[in-house]
Amino acid sequence: MIRLGIAGSGAIALGLAKAATAHGETVVWARGKASAERARDRIEGAGTVVTDLSGLSGCDVVVEAVAEDPQVKADLHRRLGQTLPEDAVLATTTSSLSVAELAEASGRPDRFGGLHVFNPVEKMQLVELAFPGAASERTRARLHQLCEELGKTAVEVPDAAGFVVNRLLFPYLFDAVRLVEDNGLDAEAVDTCMRLGAGHPMGPLALLDFVGLDVAAAIGEQIGAEVPERVRELIGEGRLGRKSSAGFYDY
Repeated sequence: MIRLGIAGSGAIALGLAKAATAHGETVVWARGKASAERARDRIEGAGTVVTDLSGLSGCDVVVEAVAEDPQVKADLHRRLGQTLPEDAVLATTTSSLSVAELAEASGRPDRFGGLHVFNPVEKMQLVELAFPGAASERTRARLHQLCEELGKTAVEVPDAAGFVVNRLLFPYLFDAVRLVEDNGLDAEAVDTCMRLGAGHPMGPLALLDFVGLDVAAAIGEQIGAEVPERVRELIGEGRLGRKSSAGFYDY
C-alpha cells in the first residue's frame, strides 16, 4: 500500500483524504493551527493532520492540493522537494496550470506528475494524470497504482491547460451564462433544460456555483476561454457560489 501525504486543507485536499480512508495511512498537512483544527473536524479521523511539512517525510507519494495560484503552488513544491526523501513522488491537483513548470519548481521533474481529481472527490471516479517529459516509468506506475488503490479510473492526458475535462467543460459553462445574458432567461430554466433534455446531473449555472465563480474565472483565463462579464460582476459582488451562499442562486 502506498503511504499517501496530502499538502493542503481545502475541499479537494480533505475530499482526497476521505477517499483514502480505506486505502491506508494518510497524512494531511495544513498551513496553520486553525486550518489544522478545521481539517481534523472535517475528515473525522480519516488520516493524521500535521502543520510541519516534515510530517509528510514518511510518505511515498505527496499530493499538493492548495489554491490554483502558480506562485503559491510553485513555492510549496520547492519546499516539498527540499523536505521529502529522494524517492518520494510529488503530484499536483492543478486543473489548469503547467505540470512541467511545477515539476521544475520541485527540483525533481522525474518524480512528478499531475493528479487531477474532481469534486466531490469521494464520489467522482475519474482522475486525469498528466506527466512532464522527464517523468520516469516508476513515477507513472506509482501514480497509476495510487489511483487504483483509491478505486479511481486514471486516464493519461496531455500536459495542456485544462487537460481534457475542463478544456471542454468551461467553454460550455460560459456559453450557458451568455445564453442567460442575451435572452433574458433565468438560471433555473437553462439548468432544467440541460438536466432533463441532455441528461446532465447538474445544470451549467448550478455547476458554476458548485465549482466557485472565482475558481471558474481563473480556469477560464488559464485555458484561454472568454469569461462572461456576468461572472465577473458576481465575483465583484462577493457572490462566489455555494461557498459564499450566493452565486447564480441563493443558498
